[in-house]
Amino acid sequence: MLMDAFDLFLFLRRYSPSYIGHYITSPALPSQAPLETSPEERANKRKRLKSSPVFLEMSLIRPFLLLPLFFSLTFSQSILRFFPRHQTSAHILLPGSDGGAGGSVRQSDELFCSSWKFSVETNDAGVWGRIPERCIQYVQDYCVGDRYAADSARVADDAYAFASAVDVAGDGRDVWIFDIDETLLSNLPYYEDHQFGGELFNETAFNEWAYQGRAPPLPASLKLYNELLQLGFQIVLLTGRAEDQRNSTVDNLLFAGYSSWERLILRGEGDLGIPAVSYKSRKRQELIADEFRIHGNSGDQWSDLLGWPMATRSFKLPNPMYYIA
Repeated sequence: MLMDAFDLFLFLRRYSPSYIGHYITSPALPSQAPLETSPEERANKRKRLKSSPVFLEMSLIRPFLLLPLFFSLTFSQSILRFFPRHQTSAHILLPGSDGGAGGSVRQSDELFCSSWKFSVETNDAGVWGRIPERCIQYVQDYCVGDRYAADSARVADDAYAFASAVDVAGDGRDVWIFDIDETLLSNLPYYEDHQFGGELFNETAFNEWAYQGRAPPLPASLKLYNELLQLGFQIVLLTGRAEDQRNSTVDNLLFAGYSSWERLILRGEGDLGIPAVSYKSRKRQELIADEFRIHGNSGDQWSDLLGWPMATRSFKLPNPMYYIA
């Protein structure tokens, strides 16, 4: 029968080296010098030690001292098998909680929504229509707080670091492409009235907002925009807005502080109904055909950046409010 923890403690205390030494040797006084012993005396001392009852008892019991370590390792391996490495779902199994035989406790909304946002921003989530209901408050806090501005500034800083290393030829053919909505202009005033993406997108309501031309700039993007102009880049604005919104879009851009762009490309009649990736890829191909060199591309949607041809570097701005395929 195995010893409990207290018995093991008493046993180890009794048979510790200091306790055994009490029977075999007597401690030397601090003032005593080490005694010289002959080889014959040391051999006789070893024989007396091996024949002592304490030494014999320890020799018999020593293998059993490894049993607690053996059972501890075995139990830990059982725990690892019970909770495999790949079990990282949104539910943590706990005994005695609601939700089935094993029960489950849902992750906190903040943890769940942070992981959801990560999946969205990396495009792992794929096509989605609106944010989860439990994440409305999370997205609101993100967008109106400091984090959204800080993330946008980080993207702009990375873009400028790349752009400043480009050898701009000065022939007017070095281009940087910008999307408009949630890239240059912020539609947060509109989405504040629509649960920050918690409602399905209403094209009619959004177009009414866009016609007003009151969207403010994203500060980090406005700063990057002006820095790129100073570096000698030509700015091309490539948006999914329709051609009939050109005047209101120009007015809004000027109101927000943007100017001196090379081209403003909107969807014409032949572009309506085409997926954003196909539409923007086609427009980039037209720029290449006009002998522009597309060095950079900034957008809040993956459909702003993917497709062919691509820019030398693409920069994805954060946007957890909506998805455009």
